[in-house]
Amino acid sequence: MVSFTIITVTYNAGNKLKETVSDVLKQTYDNYEIVIKDGLSKDQSLELIPRSDRIRLKSCKDSGIYDAMNQAVELATGDYIIFMNCGDYFYDENVLKNVADIIEKQPGKGIYYGDVCSRISQTVDHATSQITDFVCFRHIPCHQACIFARELFAERAFDLEYKIRADYEFFLRQYYQKEIRPLYTGIVIADYEGGGYSETKENLKRDKMEHRKITSLYIKKSKLLLYRLIMFITLQPLRRRIAQNKHLAGTYDRVKTKTSQNRK
Repeated sequence: MVSFTIITVTYNAGNKLKETVSDVLKQTYDNYEIVIKDGLSKDQSLELIPRSDRIRLKSCKDSGIYDAMNQAVELATGDYIIFMNCGDYFYDENVLKNVADIIEKQPGKGIYYGDVCSRISQTVDHATSQITDFVCFRHIPCHQACIFARELFAERAFDLEYKIRADYEFFLRQYYQKEIRPLYTGIVIADYEGGGYSETKENLKRDKMEHRKITSLYIKKSKLLLYRLIMFITLQPLRRRIAQNKHLAGTYDRVKTKTSQNRK
């Protein structure tokens, strides 16, 4: 029977930690645990979380989000790991059951992924059904919609050199170095809040710098030049701003989905 570890890292998250943990505990699938890594919060968030034998808590200093995730992974005992940020939820109570069914039917893929429901646009953001070089350059599946085999972290976990995109580097490392070929589940995994650490204005410059450095490690220079040209021609920066605008995001996502369906 497939087992899961749901990891949530937190620091002064207030009610969001309680809401996320309470939501995870609604899952109908039985074989899972919750690992909470707290960075010595000074608020009352830890006192608010539900009491459950499923929950394992580690509260100690860390150097940031990815260091906290690495520490949490060391506590994990599940076959597969899902990272769920404070404020994010599973899409429904049967997500783990449905994912486990797919893993049992198609085992050994290393990474499974699905879709997310964006709380900004109030629409489902459908992931691509196949990972390619261009997908790796442009937009890999949302971190909360990825299910990772725990064994992938054994040799080398998140690279702490990257403050914004360590999860992105980890995904590309598995794809290019380990030759992992992620499987699309077609399941909506998470209700995604958005507006996270990497989306704040002060981190956008570093985000771009890290993206450029990581892609140069794994993708050929000739392809990078082509992909950047494609992004420029297709007005990607403008489309990104529209997609993140709470007033325009819903309409944009519906048009994008409809266009994609018409191409099939």
